[in-house]
Amino acid sequence: MLALPLTAAVLLQAKPTQMGLLTAIELLPFLLLSLPSGVWLDRVRKLPVYVVGESLLALAAISVPVAWWMGWLTMGWLYVVGFIIGTVHTVSGTAAQIVLTQVVARERLVEAHAKNALASSGAEVAGPGFAGLLIKLAGAPVALLLNAALLLGSALILRGIDVHERRMPRPQGDTLRHFWRDMKAGLNFVIGHRLLLTLGVLMGVWQMCHYAAMVVQILFATRTLGLSEQAVGLCYTGVGVGTILGSVYGRRVSHRIGPGPCLVVGYAICGLGWGLLAVAPANAWGVAAFALMMAMFAGGAVFIFINFLALRQAVTPEPMLGRMTSTMRWITLLAAGPGALLGGWLGEHLGLRAALGFAAAGSLLLVLVAWRMPLIRQLKALPEPERESDWVGAEADVRPQG
Repeated sequence: MLALPLTAAVLLQAKPTQMGLLTAIELLPFLLLSLPSGVWLDRVRKLPVYVVGESLLALAAISVPVAWWMGWLTMGWLYVVGFIIGTVHTVSGTAAQIVLTQVVARERLVEAHAKNALASSGAEVAGPGFAGLLIKLAGAPVALLLNAALLLGSALILRGIDVHERRMPRPQGDTLRHFWRDMKAGLNFVIGHRLLLTLGVLMGVWQMCHYAAMVVQILFATRTLGLSEQAVGLCYTGVGVGTILGSVYGRRVSHRIGPGPCLVVGYAICGLGWGLLAVAPANAWGVAAFALMMAMFAGGAVFIFINFLALRQAVTPEPMLGRMTSTMRWITLLAAGPGALLGGWLGEHLGLRAALGFAAAGSLLLVLVAWRMPLIRQLKALPEPERESDWVGAEADVRPQG
């Protein structure tokens, strides 16, 4: 969360456009690999993919301090590391989301995602503050060594989980032809499902706003507010605070007003947080606004994702989960890369506040659009899953929506 962008911003003095390019490169694998990886994941066990992914992330993290010590560290090196990280997140991240559905009953998915977020909140409170201190004492590249060790520990823990997975049978005959047929079936399932397509488009706009803000927030903290690495880390503990609040209250709010309206509330919270930072003064109040923005973003994101993930998983037959997840991630991140590049361009040519203002305005406009959609506004409970026989198989085509 902190060490890699701080390495670019502080150690290599990256420009806003370079920060935007680093983020866009990290997102590129989602566009290139999401759809084919979904077909592959439906045919293999997901947990081993998740474990290997954590291990590869550790190796990518180790490469940064090694390059630093050898005098090779440049933005080009970070671009390569970012692409590797994005590739792992594309494949392994999809596998991780599916694993949860294989150990939790579908009617408890919102609760499971909320508790999953709450479980990570302790690390999000302690991690950035400790990272900031370690970066101040030893430098951002050294902090990545500890990150690598923790990732390897994660891989070892995951190996001990017992998951009973259901997989698609491997096709006989022309494997390539079956591969493209199955990938098309997954894409048709999402595009032909009104709720999934609507959720994907709404989330795509939000991701564009998110990444436009993300590429400049470290620069805003270090250059506009003049914060040290340790102070940035302390402000980032707001992420953990926001995650705790979002996890504790998100499931309750979703149960009371429904997953659709709760999703819209999340968009509003994030937009207000970005808007607050865009107008914050460059003094102690600005520092407080930065920490509050991080908390609002994290809390809003929990409100968004516990409902977004539960809704899309609830309507999808199990053999289609890999293709649905990868297709939805592909759709939602189509605009994320352009958002990161736009945020970097705005930050460099119009000022860092302009990028934050764009993110705030876009997210709040999204609130108005989403609330005007009956499909979202009236979504008060998780829908029933589609019948597996309608979508899975050689003749899986798009059915007309009623």
